[in-house]
Amino acid sequence: MENFKEIINIKATEEDKGKRLDYFISEVLGEATRSYIQKLIDGENIEVVGKKKSKSGNKLKGNEEIVIRIPEDKELELEAENLPIDIVYEDKDMVVINKSHNMIVHPAQGFYTGTLVNAVLYHIKDLSTINGVIRPGIVHRLDKDTSGLIIVAKNDEAHLKLTEMFKDKTIEKRYICICKGIFGEKEGRIETLIGRDPKDRKRMTVVYENGKNAITNYKVVSEFNNFSLVEVRIETGRTHQIRVHMKYLNHPIVGDGVYGSTSDLASRQMLHSYYLKLNHPVTGKEMEIVGKVPNDFESLCKKLKLELNNVEKIGENNE
Repeated sequence: MENFKEIINIKATEEDKGKRLDYFISEVLGEATRSYIQKLIDGENIEVVGKKKSKSGNKLKGNEEIVIRIPEDKELELEAENLPIDIVYEDKDMVVINKSHNMIVHPAQGFYTGTLVNAVLYHIKDLSTINGVIRPGIVHRLDKDTSGLIIVAKNDEAHLKLTEMFKDKTIEKRYICICKGIFGEKEGRIETLIGRDPKDRKRMTVVYENGKNAITNYKVVSEFNNFSLVEVRIETGRTHQIRVHMKYLNHPIVGDGVYGSTSDLASRQMLHSYYLKLNHPVTGKEMEIVGKVPNDFESLCKKLKLELNNVEKIGENNE
């Protein structure tokens, strides 16, 4: 009997009427490739309830109940790829990488090449084994189009300790984002529940029950015309947390087509994880790590006349 990593039950709505089944599934699964979705359909892992067999080209009537079964990841040999990565810090226990945008952290749902893991396998020979072959050394992640600092463990001792530190919230993470509008409250603390949006499984949203607690602290560091540069410190690490909370404040992140709208100003959401503060997982030594702000983020700040140097640690590094 095949094991499944996740079973998704979803109902098509009137808005989905006329859509091809494979297109509908791509909307639900988000980053999954067309070939991966086709394999799911061919493997009879996607069931339109009441139909004998599902096909990619089936047109939806807008009222179907659909079951999507996601098989467990198969053990496979991942390819080491000579992809450029920005290593900010490295020792025998851990590496900190400043991830570029447009890069998925680890293989998933048909993406088995071009990920940060593929690059790490090429550039770093010793990695922890706790997360298996799909996610070697990966302790935490960032969204595909969010840039910034990611810690990779080089041995199991460091990996276990780092995991514990993230769980106990003893690693301080700071982000910067460019948001639409001028904030009435220039700083604040947002504490809500976050869960799946019942209307769109690709999105998360603030919910009032059956969600996970999410805490975000924000501070406006620069503003001009109708845009704000915001420093964010998170106490929890929920999926899309900062993006959801900025939308919740009615100040979506520029370029975020999921929680706001696409923009001619930016090709991706303007969110960057620039700072980490932690005690080294093995030596216990206190560490502060600041990653370079990407060129697209810096250029947009200049264009919008937002003062990037107002961000505490970034300003210190540029003095």
